[in-house]
Amino acid sequence: MARHDVKDIKLANKGRLRIEWAEMEMPVLKSISERFKREKPLKGIRIAACLHVTTETANLMETLKLGGAEITLCASNPLSTQDDVASSLAKNSNISVFAIKGEDKKTYYRHIKDALSIKPQITLDDGADLVSTLHKEEKSLLKYVIGGTEETTTGVIRLRAMAKDGALEYPIIAVNDAYTKYLFDNRYGTGQSTIDGIQRATNRLIAGSVFVVCGYGWCGRGVAMRAKGLGARVIITEINPLKALEATMDGYEVMTVKDASKIGDIFVTATGNINVISQNCFSLMKDGAIVSNTGHFNVEIDIESLKRLSKGKRIIRDYVEEYTFKNGKRIYLLGEGRLINLAAAEGHPSAVMDMSFANQALCVEYIVKNAKRLTKNVHSVPDNIDKEVARLKLNAMGIKIDNLTKEQKKYLQSWEMGT
Repeated sequence: MARHDVKDIKLANKGRLRIEWAEMEMPVLKSISERFKREKPLKGIRIAACLHVTTETANLMETLKLGGAEITLCASNPLSTQDDVASSLAKNSNISVFAIKGEDKKTYYRHIKDALSIKPQITLDDGADLVSTLHKEEKSLLKYVIGGTEETTTGVIRLRAMAKDGALEYPIIAVNDAYTKYLFDNRYGTGQSTIDGIQRATNRLIAGSVFVVCGYGWCGRGVAMRAKGLGARVIITEINPLKALEATMDGYEVMTVKDASKIGDIFVTATGNINVISQNCFSLMKDGAIVSNTGHFNVEIDIESLKRLSKGKRIIRDYVEEYTFKNGKRIYLLGEGRLINLAAAEGHPSAVMDMSFANQALCVEYIVKNAKRLTKNVHSVPDNIDKEVARLKLNAMGIKIDNLTKEQKKYLQSWEMGT
């Protein structure tokens, strides 16, 4: 059995069954794993991964191992680990795992260092905590690293800031920015799983509620779409005039967070920024307002201000904290302000993560082959990889598309022909 720190290794068999269930909806990654098993493109490569430890992640880890890699895995969020999955990877797949759902901050960072102890040549990150720890506290290990990937918007923002400051010491591919990632994972995955998390935590009716989505990026779009489909009156708050205009054209009400705070029943932050819902917002909210976050870190809701405004709190349901103000008003915070789709639910559906993790696997292979040509910067997913993932997904769905004729290709590459 591989090195591990998990909640209960006896959960391994349950986790194995859930991993197999997810695999059924991940045909693209399955086809890549079959090729990796034959060709061993990652033979001898050490990989440290800091990702949400879910059934879908397990299938990615097993794909990379079939490709010949040695792997360590830790959680990218203290509440996102599925303990049975972590146990199964350690016991049944012989992959080193350091992750426990609900772990405290000290344990979380100890687990990151446990993952880095492998002296990785490639890093897989979701939020850039592993990369930042490597750069700030484990600098001696940087000499081994040839490249890495980043899974989420928040992490890409942090890494681009590092690159701008000249602090990034190796090339990283922004998997998050692939079309087959953000158009589907961020929109359809986040949309469905966020609503799922809110409903599991609260069992409240969405229809007829005033549902406030802070941020109209791809994740915010997905959440708004699903809430609207369930019959909510959806309000969007934004700081970007283009996105605010788009939300308006898409049929949503758009207003400031302050104005939305007065009328909202359920709030979801999806911005990647800090203190989006602040002290002023809490003061304006109605009794019984529900506040949640679907961004990567628990910084979008000003929880410290919520604590200061309250005379007390209690856990009234799993993942639901009730904060009571001096005037008797109650505000309900979901999942400690952490990403609600993984805190209270199971995260994105497997069919969506199939494309995201196919990108991860192919980008790792790309790094192994091309690391010497890549600069110390944040790089886009190569276009041919993005299109290959889409092609494989269409094939798996039994969908055929047209190809350009020679005449059409020539026309698109010329300038002579006009009206």
